[in-house]
Amino acid sequence: MPNKRPLIAIVDDDQSVCKAIGRLIIKSNFDVVTVTSGQMLLDLLPVRPPDCILLDLHMPGLSGVDVLRALADTGLKLPVIVITGRDEPTARARCLAAGATAFLLKPLDPKRLLRAIRDALGGASICPN
Repeated sequence: MPNKRPLIAIVDDDQSVCKAIGRLIIKSNFDVVTVTSGQMLLDLLPVRPPDCILLDLHMPGLSGVDVLRALADTGLKLPVIVITGRDEPTARARCLAAGATAFLLKPLDPKRLLRAIRDALGGASICPN
């Protein structure tokens, strides 16, 4: 029987961030895959595209904006929530223009993050409240 739970990809070069967000997402009844680079996410797409992506903006190698552009080039319409520790208005505008569905600041507020994921998935219920 196929898995019905949405797959959320967490893309962040900080493994402690991946672990903390992953725990929250799993408790919210989602499947989670974590990768530590944009290239790893792009390599994952042919295997099982995630239903939603949480994407760190500032990473070595491909930046979050680079990944957004690469995702657009694939033709896949995947919702992407950009997360960052640096609130830069130009970065926010670039990410949203490149197709991000939301732009959230670290440290992440769990309720706000879950609401953004629910909105990105089209309103699917992910928590009892």
